[in-house]
Amino acid sequence: MTVRSQAVGEYGERLAARHLEESGYRLLARNWRCPGGELDIVAVDPHGTLAIVEVKTRRGLAYGHPFEAITPVKLARLRRLAGAWLAERPHRGEVRLDVVAVTLVPRGAPRLEHLAGVDW
Repeated sequence: MTVRSQAVGEYGERLAARHLEESGYRLLARNWRCPGGELDIVAVDPHGTLAIVEVKTRRGLAYGHPFEAITPVKLARLRRLAGAWLAERPHRGEVRLDVVAVTLVPRGAPRLEHLAGVDW
């Protein structure tokens, strides 16, 4: 990953975190790492559901919509990582996967789209 693409990803994660907080989510972790990988954001929604949030940021749509990067392989990895998180920090409620797509545009505000409860 280049420095520029890493900076774009970090910027998208900051925007997504702010969006979630403004939507009433309580952030528990950002960039949580374990030997199996990293979870972008772990949060609790206003109803008490634990949300594992994957953030995908793109500088336009030339390489497809950010949601297109959520493949079956990626979903399987996120399930394993969610299990690792829960092994360390049990949660007594529902758990779901959310995806926040951030599309940066040359002029204007970035576009954020939040899918809550992606089938995994």
